[in-house]
Amino acid sequence: MGSRILLTDADISVSNRLRTLIPPLGASHTSVSVAPMTSAEQYLRAYDEQLRTDAETPSAISVTTLGPLRLVTFAGGRGFITYRNLGDADAGEIFELVTRGLNHFRADREITRVEWKTRAHDRAPGLPEALIANGFSPDEPESIMIGPLEALCKDVPVPDGVTVRRVSSEVEVRAMSAMVDEAFGDSVDTRIADALVARIGRGDGMELWVAETDGVMVCGGRLEPVPGTDFVGIWGGATLKAYRGRGIYRALTAARARSALVQGKKLVHSDSTEDSRPILERSGLIKVSTTTPFNWTR
Repeated sequence: MGSRILLTDADISVSNRLRTLIPPLGASHTSVSVAPMTSAEQYLRAYDEQLRTDAETPSAISVTTLGPLRLVTFAGGRGFITYRNLGDADAGEIFELVTRGLNHFRADREITRVEWKTRAHDRAPGLPEALIANGFSPDEPESIMIGPLEALCKDVPVPDGVTVRRVSSEVEVRAMSAMVDEAFGDSVDTRIADALVARIGRGDGMELWVAETDGVMVCGGRLEPVPGTDFVGIWGGATLKAYRGRGIYRALTAARARSALVQGKKLVHSDSTEDSRPILERSGLIKVSTTTPFNWTR
């Protein structure tokens, strides 16, 4: 499984730089220590510096800035609030940002729901309390997973009786969207299907993949390559409950990864539920933090 947000993510260019701890001026230079940065630290730094930009929301209809916030409008009456960091803002200033950000979307009667995307590693005093006080409700936390794309393809057979393929026709896209809604335990939301159909029509690079048994879609997910980068996002993966635990989700993930490798991509990012996190960890991805969506509905 994974996030339903119809977003992509930017390049993660991870180097092998070392973090050098230099003594203050005037101190002895005979005991300088050098500590290698772990992969998790590298990935998290790159996530903050390179993913939390306009590349996070390429399918946006509009983006308005409010201080450090990016207020994003998507098709289907969806608002989204994100940012790279909140600087040195204190709890009072953060409360004001939350209120003003929500008021921006309240003023647009077309917006029916807003998500504020929080990250556990951010410095954000009082943010959860401010969100709840403004009518937001938290969803379950998801793990921010990052790692090499090739690892997702190794030793992953397609289970007997299962077909994995890409879909692009409107009928198939709508069928996939309805199946994923069901797998997530949600009511069918035609607005999500409308947005997917529109994006396929625009040809923005998003790919939709499904797994079928006996001609019935049982698993589906998106691939979100980012033009001009080495990075791709794997999003929206979900399997119908009756078909879980058979290796179908892993086979679907491998198919998406192979498609990305053909395009020259190298690294992958996903916000993962507790169902999909262990699968991605076994494939070499690392949990670098968590993200909790807070949602407001009109």
